Amino acid sequence: MNRKQRIEHHIQEALAPVYLDVVDESYMHAVPADAESHFKLLVVSEAFNGLSLVDRHRRINELLADEFNQGLHALTMHTWTPDEWQARGGAPESPPCLGGSSNG
Repeated sequence: MNRKQRIEHHIQEALAPVYLDVVDESYMHAVPADAESHFKLLVVSEAFNGLSLVDRHRRINELLADEFNQGLHALTMHTWTPDEWQARGGAPESPPCLGGSSNG
């Protein structure tokens, strides 16, 4: 199971999202091929009802703590309730990489 699949599994198990999109954006950064180090998440879940944005992100970070310990470097998170998802109509684009370490 690769990192993307593990991320999907952890989120599915814990949050039962009505929509989940996990995108490996490592290719956009100065990392080796197949680094699986930079991801973007869109998680739409009833579990976020009543939680602040900070608490939603903390929940995801806790779920993925092992991944961070094993090389996950960056995570762009969009954590919405179904009502927020409907109001926004989709996922925003990730910002461009501003640089960082070069491992090549």
